[in-house]
Amino acid sequence: MHISIRLFAGLAEAIGSQALRFEVDEHSITAGRLKELLSSSYPEAAGQISVSMVAVDREYAPEDTAITEASEVALIPPVSGGEPSPTEGASPENGLYILTEEPLQAEQILDKVLDKNHGASLVFVGTTREMTGEERTEVLFYEAYAPMALAKLEEIGREVRERWQGSCAISHRIGSVAVKEASVIIAVSAPHRDACYEASRFAIEELKRMVPIWKKDIDLAGGTWKGADAKFSGLWPNPNC
Repeated sequence: MHISIRLFAGLAEAIGSQALRFEVDEHSITAGRLKELLSSSYPEAAGQISVSMVAVDREYAPEDTAITEASEVALIPPVSGGEPSPTEGASPENGLYILTEEPLQAEQILDKVLDKNHGASLVFVGTTREMTGEERTEVLFYEAYAPMALAKLEEIGREVRERWQGSCAISHRIGSVAVKEASVIIAVSAPHRDACYEASRFAIEELKRMVPIWKKDIDLAGGTWKGADAKFSGLWPNPNC
């Protein structure tokens, strides 16, 4: 059986490819077994494989999830709340959720969530900072597993609607983002301010926790992918909670 696997960020660099066509002897294997086989075949990347999660058909997959030749498989390194996509992406939900290489405009994103029955609105803007401790950043480079990332952004928006009766729009940059430029803008509106504050905080924390977007911190010495710590622990045993 041949399994097509997409790779991202530092894991793709370690293996030397953004896509693999991996051959296994079984007709069906589990996500956990696939990681074992990949670690054996690519020992130089075994450490990164061990802290990565498998996505099957654009959902995080527990280790006992069955994988067949027809499955859409991706290996997801820990996310950073950040392949450079050659095209922009947008969800079908009226353009509320967008991945783009273009600069972000806060007013345009806020306008998507304004509602005559909502008395509060907030805009969160995440920007590239120059100094992190003693480390200087020249530019950040963002990469996303676009179809899954957009699906997860939609999940966040649905949760905002259900829990706070609010509206949510999220735009995230991909590609290079310079110092002081916005990498992500989240606009939220709700009937009351307390709900709006809660929903806005929920949206950014969930984005950083589960949306497959990575960032590479580029400085004068080179570049380092962020998110090497195992940020997926909160997804187990139920990755959709």
